Amino acid sequence: MSWDLKKFSELDINYLYEILKLRVEVFVVEQNCPYPELDNYDQHALHLSYKENNEIIAYCRIIPGGHKYEECSIGRVIVKEHARGRGLARILMLEAIEKAERTWNVPSIRICAQSHLQKFYYSVGFHTISNEFEEDGIPHVYMMRSTN
Repeated sequence: MSWDLKKFSELDINYLYEILKLRVEVFVVEQNCPYPELDNYDQHALHLSYKENNEIIAYCRIIPGGHKYEECSIGRVIVKEHARGRGLARILMLEAIEKAERTWNVPSIRICAQSHLQKFYYSVGFHTISNEFEEDGIPHVYMMRSTN
């Protein structure tokens, strides 16, 4: 299993288009949630993806601390619909955590998780640090993972 990690400046136009298309397919269309997908964090992020048959089927972005939050964060966590149920989300998150720790030696990682996914994120070491709140019409919570 080979994961691809790229800075924004290393993304060619076709790769960037594929990432943005996947994010819109899942977060805007599948979840029926219109929101501003282009949020000016991509330029600071590392983009982690996994391809099969020349198609990105798992993706997330890792944002260094001081940009979105004080802490490093992982977001836009996606497994393409036809590839779900194979454990790719867990592998993706563990890869992202390892990349953040190795790249920036971070003491903690923050995520903004859809509330119904808390159990999943607990399973990879995150704990809830906020009350539930609504973001773009979907219940969310903040979660944190200490890397030490």
